[in-house]
Amino acid sequence: MSDEAPVVRPPNRIIAVWKGEQEFDASKPGGPAARIDGHGKTGMGPVDTLLSALATCSAMDVVGILKKQRTPVASLEVEAIGTRAVATPSPLTHALLKFRISGEGIQREQALKAIELSVTKYCSVRDSIDPSIPVEWELELT
Repeated sequence: MSDEAPVVRPPNRIIAVWKGEQEFDASKPGGPAARIDGHGKTGMGPVDTLLSALATCSAMDVVGILKKQRTPVASLEVEAIGTRAVATPSPLTHALLKFRISGEGIQREQALKAIELSVTKYCSVRDSIDPSIPVEWELELT
């Protein structure tokens, strides 16, 4: 048994400030704010924000994996499509991530493997979502 204390990450901290109606500005203390709007007029709604976090978290991993394989990404776009239950609340029941990637020398199987590793192993946001919600992906390589 080791005498060393386990390494613990500091907690993530976000402050959401109500701006009226269903509008909030959310930020790390002292950091830039993102507008979250339940009506979707002045910012993304909460579920769209969650889908954005899933898309960007997985995309960051894909960029990093392909860079390590010496096939850097020239452009990457992820379209996240969430299906929600018709109920109250209306949680996500399925998510589809459509990756559009270009980069010299990137092979289809290589990109698919990078996406799979990201979504199934590395993406903290995916790992924080209910595991019973399927997250699938598609790839368009140009």
